Amino acid sequence: MRADLEIIQEWIKPGSRLLDLGCGRGELLSYLTENRGIQGYGLEINADDITACIKAGINVIQQDLNQGLTNFTDNSFDVVLMTQALQTVRRPDMVLDEMLRVGKESIITFPNFGHWRARGYLAFRGKMPVSKFLPYTWYNTPNIHFCTFKDFEALCWQKNIHILERTVVDSQHRDRWSTRLWPNMLGEIAIYRVTK
Repeated sequence: MRADLEIIQEWIKPGSRLLDLGCGRGELLSYLTENRGIQGYGLEINADDITACIKAGINVIQQDLNQGLTNFTDNSFDVVLMTQALQTVRRPDMVLDEMLRVGKESIITFPNFGHWRARGYLAFRGKMPVSKFLPYTWYNTPNIHFCTFKDFEALCWQKNIHILERTVVDSQHRDRWSTRLWPNMLGEIAIYRVTK
């Protein structure tokens, strides 16, 4: 399991009803089902990932997140989760609204496009950054909305969304004193737990 998922699983109470948006191959859902006794569903658009979920016994629905979550009623879930996908949807603000409509809490992770390496790459090379965590070039990237931690927190403030917890980690998913001191410059990945 990815290191950021290790952090996330600690925020999920045993027995929770969980919806994982962009669940991929279902690794986190599988882990949480086995170790936390959650009742989980995943939404995924990639056919190969859906097949992997089905083979692993994960409840998965093929769905484009850009179409919203209208097939779910208000407060259907305890937690709605979205890891490393917020920056890939057309309207992150609307997806966030939908997450908090169908779930009591949401956990969101995304890469920080304000990290010093991204800033330096752009400043010194004059090109959009390419790195281990941003491995795509500008013309083939799934990331269509570049945001920083400050951008996300400003959106939460504007929408009256309460940040319950925030962890900012480096590329090895370590929480260091330096990332806590200057998160928007030194943190590479954000992990937020929010509620209305």
